[in-house]
Amino acid sequence: MTAAFFIVRSTVADPAKRAALDKWYQNDFWPDVLKSLRVKKAWRFWSLSDPAIHQATYQFGDEAALDRAMKEEVPWLIDNFVRDWPDVPRVRETFVLAQEFGA
Repeated sequence: MTAAFFIVRSTVADPAKRAALDKWYQNDFWPDVLKSLRVKKAWRFWSLSDPAIHQATYQFGDEAALDRAMKEEVPWLIDNFVRDWPDVPRVRETFVLAQEFGA
């Protein structure tokens, strides 16, 4: 099985909103996301080169699991994000692991 990934890059232009986004992810959004998507792992990042950029990365066991999540779960999660953060633009992408190095 080849791992598959769902990546969401958001732009939080207002620095004053970044701590609120962190809190929202921790307390409101991620508990539902991690349960419903059934991911193997998930990460959140703030960019060091552009502090307005936030990235959430979700790892799935394979492409079939990613496809299921994209069809069954992601639409309502997008609705929740838009409801709570309507002024935060996002780009969503899906990837399949091509190669891995390291331990």
